[in-house]
Amino acid sequence: MALRDATERGLSVVGATAYVTLEPCSHHGRTGPCCDALIAAGISKVVATAADPNPLVSGKGFARLRAAGITVEVLPALDPLAVQSRELNIGFFSRMIRKSPWVRMKIAASLDGKTALLNGVSQWITSTEARADGHQWRARSCAILTGIGTVLKDDPRLDVRLDGVIRQPNLVVVDSKLQTPCDARLFANNRKVLIYTASQDDDRTAALRGQGALIVHMPERASNGSHTGRVDLKEMLEDLGEREVNELHVEAGHTLNGELARCGLVDELVVYLAPKCLGQGTGMMSFGPLTDLTGLIPLTFLSTTMVGPDLRILARLQNHDLFLTQ
Repeated sequence: MALRDATERGLSVVGATAYVTLEPCSHHGRTGPCCDALIAAGISKVVATAADPNPLVSGKGFARLRAAGITVEVLPALDPLAVQSRELNIGFFSRMIRKSPWVRMKIAASLDGKTALLNGVSQWITSTEARADGHQWRARSCAILTGIGTVLKDDPRLDVRLDGVIRQPNLVVVDSKLQTPCDARLFANNRKVLIYTASQDDDRTAALRGQGALIVHMPERASNGSHTGRVDLKEMLEDLGEREVNELHVEAGHTLNGELARCGLVDELVVYLAPKCLGQGTGMMSFGPLTDLTGLIPLTFLSTTMVGPDLRILARLQNHDLFLTQ
């Protein structure tokens, strides 16, 4: 695109330096090799912030450029520009290196940490500005994950409702007993719906497939080999990685939130706190109870930002991004 833009402007790039956030590819994918385009354009130097972790590329792009006489410079892993570039591609790096998506969990709560009243009422704790900001996070994801509890209680669409947005992320539902209604609103959009289940109910499977859902049987096994009746969440994430999901956006209830957190399967939290207190109600995530503080989940605050009247906290589980510099 950059080379095309220069050509359309009547500008020559012969002898120019190209700055890229990732090693130029050397294989045929949805487009031709970027290396070939740079070589053909007469670029003399390429500065890259990171090598491509994709084994199809992984150094081959740099080698092809050097073989063509192009100077290649790769920034050190801890260079601030290299760090920023990896953040831009964090889901891709996660899938290539860990073989599973980058999991980002979004939670909207009151200042005292409640996501709903005891009777289930939750609309709306946070502001319209916070909800619009949440749609931006949905839009950047490859898929949105929720649980059957949220589907049955709220019948959500879980789509992106922003002006100008065309691509809708796929939807993933954790539904151990295949209870998803065939008339659920989540089927309203023209997008892929994956339902992970531990059930082998052929009739329910056929009915949901009739709605266009892809049913994935993925039961969790206990240490003795028996089925627990739940979905194997770790295996589910690995399967989503194989399906080329880079960033997985979680909007679920406290039960699934807690299970994902307990299993160490969450990488990042986006929490919106409204300046309100609800008293008794449903918490952000349910796990434990812990018997001592060694079992807590340590986080690092990345940013705090006012969004309308609400506070948005971006926090990351400690050590979950070490793979980026390996």
